[in-house]
Amino acid sequence: MAELADLPAGRQARTTLAMFYTYAIRSIKRTYIYVGLTNNYVRRIKQHNNGKEITTRPYAPFVTIIVEEYTTRFDARQREKYLKSGIGKEYLKKLK
Repeated sequence: MAELADLPAGRQARTTLAMFYTYAIRSIKRTYIYVGLTNNYVRRIKQHNNGKEITTRPYAPFVTIIVEEYTTRFDARQREKYLKSGIGKEYLKKLK
């Protein structure tokens, strides 16, 4: 998403506000949950479902469990790490 930033003398510049997303998907066919981080979750989940990712190819197709939005990559990464942990995976299993 682009926004206009105010500059001196009435000039304006476009700035990009990058958002980061932590997402979790569950395989429809097998018992498998994948947690990832991206800046475009729609594209990324399509890649998983279309077999474009070697790691998740055998488990496709997927349903989305959660998508969470963050303003910094650091925050999204911290949440990704939590969701990949044992307690995080248990949380995701309860959301099915």
